[in-house]
Amino acid sequence: MNAKKLSSNACWIALVCLMVPMFASYFFDDMFSTLSQIFQHPELLDLGWDSADYGFYAGGYSFLCVCGGLIICGVLLDIFGVRIVGSVFVGLMALGAAIVYGALISGLQPKASLAIAYAGCMLFGLGSEIAGVAVTRSIAKWFKGRNVAFAMGAQVAFARLGTATAFILSPMLVKSGGRLSLADTSRPALVGLGLIMLGVILWGIFVAMDARFDKEAGTVSERGEVRDENKFKWSDLGKLFTNPRFIMISLLCVFFYCCIISFKKFGTSIVIPRFGMDIDNAKWVITMIPFFTVIFTPLFGALVDKAGKGTLWMIIGSALVLIAHLLLCLAPQGVPFWGYFAIAVLGVGYSLVPSAMWPSVPKIVPDRNLGTAYSLIYWFQNMGMLLVPVFVGRIFKAREGVEAAVHAEYIFIGLGIAAIVVAALFRRSSARNPELGLDDPSKKK
Repeated sequence: MNAKKLSSNACWIALVCLMVPMFASYFFDDMFSTLSQIFQHPELLDLGWDSADYGFYAGGYSFLCVCGGLIICGVLLDIFGVRIVGSVFVGLMALGAAIVYGALISGLQPKASLAIAYAGCMLFGLGSEIAGVAVTRSIAKWFKGRNVAFAMGAQVAFARLGTATAFILSPMLVKSGGRLSLADTSRPALVGLGLIMLGVILWGIFVAMDARFDKEAGTVSERGEVRDENKFKWSDLGKLFTNPRFIMISLLCVFFYCCIISFKKFGTSIVIPRFGMDIDNAKWVITMIPFFTVIFTPLFGALVDKAGKGTLWMIIGSALVLIAHLLLCLAPQGVPFWGYFAIAVLGVGYSLVPSAMWPSVPKIVPDRNLGTAYSLIYWFQNMGMLLVPVFVGRIFKAREGVEAAVHAEYIFIGLGIAAIVVAALFRRSSARNPELGLDDPSKKK
């Protein structure tokens, strides 16, 4: 059996094995997103955490990533490969989730349980991010010359379905009203941990498949060693940092994702005063964002595979996100329709840009450096997601109601404009370097 036949028969099974760990990761990360209000009444929680404690815990996800963990581990991923390093960090993701769950049911004093949960969240966050890099790198390898944009879009969509599932399921798992026991509060974490363990099993199946793929493709020697031309070289790092298109992709990632991921953290605080919604309707409006990506991201990925023009779709997607934030800021006050419409436009833009952006990275970076490249991009992204909420949070602390919502939107509008500028520069660079095939269809005929 040759490598082409093997990958044609097995790539979709491999994709499923890669998708489930990311679904589980997104679910666990967002398990308290629509339950954050319970921490406003710590006297009713056996856990005893207040809103500040919850915010501190949630910030643990990015701590090790921003402190250099993403960069170091991305290099290790390229040196030792996705099977070894990816397995370590999928395991670390599971370990961190188990520690968080243990802290939630420990019965310790609030500060002690918070410290343990924070440590678990740090490990879970770093494990999840590197596992995500390993998954993206693996999809680029398995679907090279095929439906790579569709495959990446499908993986992103399924992962975000984990977020949507957490948004909807977590409130059902935790009863409303009355005192909440440790078992009540920790139930979403238990479900999330179970999903992660299923992801670990499927990751193990993928590792076995990937080893066979490499052997059939000839990327390893008869003794199982990586051939010299496929090995990571430290000298390539300098080329990566001086690659203008890589810098553009990194900047686009920061500006674009902060327009959405950072917005979601304050979404209900913006749509409630701007459009006169109650909290339940506001939650459903924000939940539209991941649901739209589940539907549209694979479709746009298939479009990029077939028609190309990836840099054009990046500009259009960024423009849609900017239009959405302009509507959130300037649309008629107190009219719920404009809130729903703006979030729908945001969801479509959120689907379009990743469908074109992530498949572009393998076209500008050698395969042996993809782990480092994706890790650096995620590092830049985490820096933005660490800083932007700080500034937005200060706005809500200094102002109230509609005034706070409008001033917060000024930040997102500025980020949206920056995203369009970078996307336009990236398209111009593509036109000047047609040999890279950035606007060519991904699927070979």
